[in-house]
Amino acid sequence: MTGGDGPRTLATRAELAREVRRLGAELSRDHPDGVVLIGVLTGVYCFLADLMRSLSVRTKVDFLAISSYGSGGGRVRLVKDLDLDIAGQSVVLVEEIVDTGLTLNYVLGELRRRDPASLSACSLIDRPARRIVPVDVRYVGFSIPDQYIVGYGLDFSGRYRNLPSLCVADLALLESNPDAYVGSLYGD
Repeated sequence: MTGGDGPRTLATRAELAREVRRLGAELSRDHPDGVVLIGVLTGVYCFLADLMRSLSVRTKVDFLAISSYGSGGGRVRLVKDLDLDIAGQSVVLVEEIVDTGLTLNYVLGELRRRDPASLSACSLIDRPARRIVPVDVRYVGFSIPDQYIVGYGLDFSGRYRNLPSLCVADLALLESNPDAYVGSLYGD
């Protein structure tokens, strides 16, 4: 961890592993007959890979991708659809972070139309201070205030996804110098 305006660690590898195991145990308990995990690309892949390995029940995995469009209207569109038919299945939508709730609300609506037996949401990070649309996130790893987070799949302009921990970063500094944290973030 660094002081001042530098980055600071929100969750180390060990803390991430502990939360993922806890979430995996909850999902396994709540879905004893198996579950379909749906990941929203791209940032979710680190979390989803660890989460699925922590489950003790039959698990299927699929992905979808969305893209924002319009001029700041917060509207999204589906750019990669599911390969699996989720009708009659227990489905958990997995996100790396929930902010405004707009994306989660949209994707849950799309999935509900496909008639799953059950549908819930799981997020590694919940940032409720930014919520615009109320959404129910049944499974949450970390609830945080309005902070900018990088690492463990979360990025800034494609950078820092490969960090082994979650780090709180100064967004203004990243915007002015995207490589500002190289060296200081790559460690645990």
